[in-house]
Amino acid sequence: MLVTQAAQRPRRRAGRARIGIAIAGGGPIGGMYELGALRALDLAIEGLDLTALDVYVGVSSGAFLAAGLVNGLGTAEMCRIFLTGDSHEARFRPESFARPALFEYLRRASYVPRLLADWFGAIVRNPFDMNMTDALLRIGSLLPTGLFDNSAVEAFLRDVLTGSGRSNDFRKLAHRFYVIAVELDTGKEVRFGAPGNDSVPISQAIVASAALPGLYPPVRIGDKFYVDGALQRTLHASVALDDGAELVIGLNPLVPFDAALAKLHGKQSPDSLVQGGLPAVLSQTFRTLLQSRMQASLSRYARHYDRADVVLFEPNPDDAELFFTNVFSYDNRQHVAELAYRSTLADLRAQRETLAPLLARHGLRLRGDVLRDGAAPGLLDSLDGRPPRPSSATARLRRALDDLGHLVADPPRSARPPRAAAGKAKAPTAQPPATGRAKRPRRPGH
Repeated sequence: MLVTQAAQRPRRRAGRARIGIAIAGGGPIGGMYELGALRALDLAIEGLDLTALDVYVGVSSGAFLAAGLVNGLGTAEMCRIFLTGDSHEARFRPESFARPALFEYLRRASYVPRLLADWFGAIVRNPFDMNMTDALLRIGSLLPTGLFDNSAVEAFLRDVLTGSGRSNDFRKLAHRFYVIAVELDTGKEVRFGAPGNDSVPISQAIVASAALPGLYPPVRIGDKFYVDGALQRTLHASVALDDGAELVIGLNPLVPFDAALAKLHGKQSPDSLVQGGLPAVLSQTFRTLLQSRMQASLSRYARHYDRADVVLFEPNPDDAELFFTNVFSYDNRQHVAELAYRSTLADLRAQRETLAPLLARHGLRLRGDVLRDGAAPGLLDSLDGRPPRPSSATARLRRALDDLGHLVADPPRSARPPRAAAGKAKAPTAQPPATGRAKRPRRPGH
């Protein structure tokens, strides 16, 4: 499902537009859905270099993908890492993301003797004041704050982001990158990567943003604890808009399921989600909350960022297959990514008349050869085989040449020759359209 929100006062000036991307969370399967959608955008939109945008925003599993893109890992390589397993860049092991948090279990167990002593002491002092609610609260403090250990996740990210010329340091990136988390003890949003919060390693910030309560323990950074950034807002596209993005591409993998619409379109669907038991009811409730916040955010963007265009890609609400896929499982990741890939291409094809002029304002164009029915290859077929093993030196050289190409295609204003003086102006010459994105100047002091 493609949602476009055109700027009320669209840009009319020539030159390079500031383009940003905001990728929401959604668990492992949500991340795989977003990867398939990103691959489709990569192939279908000419002029869009997903590794050289101006600003990146990632939440939870979306931060994994955004970190790869801002570090020059293209969609094809990330598909090899997460889907096919034949990448030279990293070895993805799903079991590392589901290791029991044994240390957390032991730490909570160590509280048992003291808790029992306090409990019995309270009973002796006030034998008639204790009730079942007090007992449950005391027992609840013994439960672990997360089932799975996120240290292995952080180690995987650290290895990926420190190899082949990439960086695990926000301050050394060529483009803006924000990872959104929530401070546990205040409930406030934190933008890692912003000034004052950019000394944290990227891998640690991502693990904090992905610490969904109940699944992963809160992540301690300094003297504070952080949890999943989706607890505040769904997409956080406003972070990219605040940074001056004139076009924001958003990806959100979780939408509520519409059983009536599925039946209308001839798809298999239960009569009611109640038949799916508690997991289906909780999933629908969670998705509905996320969707409600998303719609409220889009309305706010229209009021406060009237010069910016927002393009949002989401699953179709009648997709029963996606809804009933375990969002925390990696078993169906190839199938889910392929589904997202095909769905995104179909959305672009169906709305090309609306989308084409919006993209044209920002120097982008839909590729008709890709969007023709049956023209695009399958997701895995689009990867063009396995690339040769890169070295750190060749990776750095490739990135430097890419940046140089972007600068040649669209030099910054300070590098452009001054205009000729009045009366001596030269006849204007045609300039070729910019095909890349210029490297953003570093922030002062970095």
